[in-house]
Amino acid sequence: MSTKKVKYTKQGIDQLPNDKPVLYRIETEAGNPNYIGIAQRGWVRERLSEHLGKIPGTTVRIEQFNDIKDAQKKEINVIRRTQAKYNKQGK
Repeated sequence: MSTKKVKYTKQGIDQLPNDKPVLYRIETEAGNPNYIGIAQRGWVRERLSEHLGKIPGTTVRIEQFNDIKDAQKKEINVIRRTQAKYNKQGK
């Protein structure tokens, strides 16, 4: 699994790899997660771009997975553990 962190801007998002499913975290300046989500292979940049202007943040951290089901399992655990501000609670 590979991870990468970029600025939460259109230019930053365009630098992200798009070849594997990812778990992404939109983070505050202090590094706290505002939103946790997943994106399928080929849709990483598009999915994150949908959040620009809607969910505040300064950075995006992604973690790549070989399979979307692995990303989904981790997403549930991370949301429960962090209780990110913009996620629906109890997912």
